[in-house]
Amino acid sequence: MPAQVTNYQCPACGGPLRYAGDTGKLKCEYCGSEYAPGKIEEHYAQHDQTAAEASQAAQDQAVEFPPTSPDDEIWDEASHQWNTAEDHLRAYNCPSCGAELICDETTAATSCPYCGNPTIVPGQLSGMLKPDYVIPFKLDKAAAVAALIKHYQGKKLLPRTFSDRNHIEKIQGVYVPFWLYDGQADADVTYNATRSHTHRRGNEEITVTEHFRLRRAGTVSFKRIPVDASSKMPDAHMDAIEPFDYKELKPFSTGYLPGYLADKYDVSQEECASRADERATNTTMSAVNDSVRGYDTAVPVSQHVHLRRGKVHYALLPVWVLSTRWDGKNFLFTMNGQTGKMIGDLPVSRAKYWAWFAGIFGGLAALLAAFLWLAM
Repeated sequence: MPAQVTNYQCPACGGPLRYAGDTGKLKCEYCGSEYAPGKIEEHYAQHDQTAAEASQAAQDQAVEFPPTSPDDEIWDEASHQWNTAEDHLRAYNCPSCGAELICDETTAATSCPYCGNPTIVPGQLSGMLKPDYVIPFKLDKAAAVAALIKHYQGKKLLPRTFSDRNHIEKIQGVYVPFWLYDGQADADVTYNATRSHTHRRGNEEITVTEHFRLRRAGTVSFKRIPVDASSKMPDAHMDAIEPFDYKELKPFSTGYLPGYLADKYDVSQEECASRADERATNTTMSAVNDSVRGYDTAVPVSQHVHLRRGKVHYALLPVWVLSTRWDGKNFLFTMNGQTGKMIGDLPVSRAKYWAWFAGIFGGLAALLAAFLWLAM
């Protein structure tokens, strides 16, 4: 059976090709030749078509195995749950060296661990699975490491040994699948509002409070609300590294993938829609609340937001994933591969925390003692 994967290699010398964000082209690691992504995709179009057909044929012939025993379960650190290896892995053969590639069932791009050739799984990116758009990586691995070091700086409660001695165990550029939702929200909100003013009459100070019933109604349009469609990626991290600059969205091409991992979606657009709806509702209410000005207080007494969904687009967006281990614990960091925005949890030094707390408490105690002494 034909290979289910394609290795993107230099047409001039056969060396591995990798996409370089600084030039926007694929560069050969051996001879240095550079190619536009569209040219390489066109060059390998027939290979990709054959691989996609082979993948579909393999799935059609797949045999279902009986449930595995608990002993066959493995811990998935990304999803923090037990999974069975057989249910979530697929095997391919590298076209360059013949080695067996063991991949997650959602993997769409990877590299051979033996010969190092970037490998595309076209069957994961064809037909209904083909993304509409991609934002190519702009920042490289060195930029991700530098951003992590900068992320450590200025954190006064960070243990010194964490930044001095921990080592990055894994760093990987990943094209993460996202659903991008268009739509509109019709809002109708009623408020009880007050406005007070004070004036003097002789020796008296009089405050007059006016009460109002306000109504705000309008329509807010949304374009491309992003929701990550991968169960592997922590939603909070994916939300925190936004925004992406949609001006750099490009029609999808596999030519942008070599040198990075890529996954197809495993959370459907229907399952992700509620998160998009929640974001649209919150943003709409924030916009409506901001329109209420010139009042001392404004309390919503009724609010109605009606959502109208529009088109949904499928895109792959660039994310650097870095993991490190310290004091027996894993720490995950993610960086926007386009803008460089970094997010991640950091440990707290107990000694520094209590010293900081004692300093704050001691300062307040000293101020209180001084106040009491002056009042005596």
